[in-house]
Amino acid sequence: MRRDVGNPRVLLRRLREAMAEPGSPQKRLDKTVVLIAQNMVTEVCSLYLLRKGNLLELFATQGLNPSAVHQTRLRVGEGLVGDIAQHARPLNLTDAQAHPAFAYRPETGEEIYKSLMGVPILRGGRVIGVLVVQNRTMRHYSEEEVEALETVAMVLAELIGAADLLDADEFSEVAASQPGQPHYLAGTSLSEGIALGHAVLHEPRVHVTHLIAEDVDQEIARLESSVYELRSSIDRMLSTSDLSHAGEHREVLQAYRMFANDRGWLKRMVDVVRTGLTAEAAVERVQNDTRARMLRQTDPYLRDRLHDLDDLANRLLRVLTGVGLSSVSAMLPEDAIVIARNMGPAELLDYDKSKLRGLVLEEGAANAHVAIVARALGLSAVGRADGVLDHIEDGDAIIVDGDTGELYIRPSQEVVEAYSEKARFRARRQEQYKAIRHEEPRTLDGVRVDLNVNAGLLVDLPHMEESGADGIGLFRTELQFMIASTLPSQKDQQELYQAVLDAAGDKPVVFRTLDIGGDKVLPYMKVANEENPALGWRAIRIALDRPALLRHQLRALLAAAAGRELRLMFPMVTEVSEFVRARALVDKELRRLEKFDKPRPTGLQVGTMLEVPSLAWQFDTLLPLVDFVSVGSNDLLQFFFASDRGNARVAQRYDLLSPSALNFLRHVVLACQKHGVPLTLCGEVAGKPLEAMALIGIGFRRISMSPAAVGPVKMMVRSLDTGKLAAFMEALYARPDASVRGDLLRFAEENDIQL
Repeated sequence: MRRDVGNPRVLLRRLREAMAEPGSPQKRLDKTVVLIAQNMVTEVCSLYLLRKGNLLELFATQGLNPSAVHQTRLRVGEGLVGDIAQHARPLNLTDAQAHPAFAYRPETGEEIYKSLMGVPILRGGRVIGVLVVQNRTMRHYSEEEVEALETVAMVLAELIGAADLLDADEFSEVAASQPGQPHYLAGTSLSEGIALGHAVLHEPRVHVTHLIAEDVDQEIARLESSVYELRSSIDRMLSTSDLSHAGEHREVLQAYRMFANDRGWLKRMVDVVRTGLTAEAAVERVQNDTRARMLRQTDPYLRDRLHDLDDLANRLLRVLTGVGLSSVSAMLPEDAIVIARNMGPAELLDYDKSKLRGLVLEEGAANAHVAIVARALGLSAVGRADGVLDHIEDGDAIIVDGDTGELYIRPSQEVVEAYSEKARFRARRQEQYKAIRHEEPRTLDGVRVDLNVNAGLLVDLPHMEESGADGIGLFRTELQFMIASTLPSQKDQQELYQAVLDAAGDKPVVFRTLDIGGDKVLPYMKVANEENPALGWRAIRIALDRPALLRHQLRALLAAAAGRELRLMFPMVTEVSEFVRARALVDKELRRLEKFDKPRPTGLQVGTMLEVPSLAWQFDTLLPLVDFVSVGSNDLLQFFFASDRGNARVAQRYDLLSPSALNFLRHVVLACQKHGVPLTLCGEVAGKPLEAMALIGIGFRRISMSPAAVGPVKMMVRSLDTGKLAAFMEALYARPDASVRGDLLRFAEENDIQL
């Protein structure tokens, strides 16, 4: 036996044999720790498994007191074992007891052991336990030994799971709902719409059963061949006709291809194969490590990119094993609603789009790649549906309310009837909106109100025509930067802006320059952590500190608008001097066009967003300098009320329809009227008929909203008498109430205004 010491491939085979032997689970675990201790020449090997309540329990040991088994427990984060579990990373300590996190447990008898090496046991990227070895001497374990123990832990995780050594209920933190019973979940809207259908569980993970390589060179060849095939399949997906003009989700797939072509990814997997694992096990091992590391990232962009990497690993496993999604897609019901923990964009595109009705993700954010694709496909989608996979079975009836983010699993007949009626009502209203699509948004007393849309992706542009909007009141240029994996070139930017202007035709488009920072993170831009990023280095502040970034964007915008009119505005301007400096960069680029005799826009309007209240108190200085002003209500209201819109405890605490907010906005309207400066409001509130009604009552005549809101707001406008409304609102501005919403609702009801 001693001649095999230190040979990981021999140890892996022996572990597999030990776990397959008859006998109780405890006996098999006891044997595994003995084998590991012998192979690694350590005096202690201990196995801790995670139990309900985030407790790590000693399940088996060679070297510590046997009586401590099932008695010693540590919380995640407590002691060295808890530290390994909390951070999902190895510890390699020459003198473990000198470490500040060391927690002494007298029942174990470990005080005689100095050195310690521990690694997390990961399954599906999540910590399920910790594997520890110890020695009496102050031994430094080599990098090769750490790598070997990590490989053993990975195999042990799969063997434990495959052998059903543990009672799943005992180790489950979440109890599943009773089968067949209705269940309700609240998530976050990713894509609007109502979908009634049947659940299709998305299970891309291939269960790896063949873990130990018989021929390492052959496994490396299989791995390299499969990676090549994976890359080719992505290239084919990008070249298919139905994606060749698909806008941003084509760019998503190009970023996805970049991950697949990363040489470091392949090298890490090859290195793991060399330790004695099969190609499949190596893919799983590398992705487990990646997932554990990235789940602990606070950067939302990095966490979202994890889903793309999960997708790649799962797709590679399907290539290696020959298990495809074609059979799943072929068996889709006609009203399929795909349910997943998360997924990459390519996985969603694998499904038959004619049968898809909705998407539900246990994780998932609105700016994730898969959410962008879901919106492009017109699916109702909900994310952040915590625990959905614990409560649903394949084929279950489900209702997805993409408007509110609500889910009804196995809904009662009453809920089905209510939502069926809601869907029918929605369809009827859509027909009504469609019928007035080409009608002017003119009030009963003849006031014309311009209804524009907010956009940021090419996929948004057809919605402008479909909704009958007057133009694009806000084009968010940062979205192109956010979904790309590298800084978009000036040529890429120019092509996008040209496409936007082409699609808009003779309708106006207002481009907002880069509004990045805060919650809008670019993957290729290193930004220091800030205590309050919403008030930090973002938007115009970044542009003025990094003028080359803004100048390249201005250059692209001016080139794209050659021969036609260009409207652009700067975000988050706080004081007049910032606008003056930004406008000077525009003038500098115009002089450059003249110097090189390049065509320029036929007309140029430069404006500012009003998002920071301080700017409103410099209006007499600002307004003579700008061509227009656009109120960004989303940021303005959070700064006005000092209320973080991302904080659920205060986000709904304050109301636009409060006397204070209405008074402030009326001050803005009157100032712009005095100086003859056009004024627009763009933001979520503009798309809500009641709020839009109030804005019109204050004096706004241009508002910009999501495309889906244009129809409802237009219907409201066409049933409104602005003179009566303005007179009614005069009595509201001095009210002491927190909100005058109820008063406005009563006014609308009494005057037959369509809300």
